[in-house]
Amino acid sequence: MIIPVRCFTCGKLIGDKWEEFARRVKTGEDAGEVLDSLGIKRYCCRRMLLSHVEIIDEVLRFYEEAEKRKEARSYYYQQ
Repeated sequence: MIIPVRCFTCGKLIGDKWEEFARRVKTGEDAGEVLDSLGIKRYCCRRMLLSHVEIIDEVLRFYEEAEKRKEARSYYYQQ
């Protein structure tokens, strides 16, 4: 969903590094080297970025579909 602001284990601030990490990995850089250059040394913080999956678009799609159904139901019952 949305990258957490802090590491769940140690509490280090990691949310501000997500965009640069994602951009650099997408261009083809090695994820481990990117994490090293961003100063993320602890394995607990590294797993927060490495295992994060962007699924907000998937969730929004279901929300939009639910809203359409709600509108259709309200239209049906108004008649």
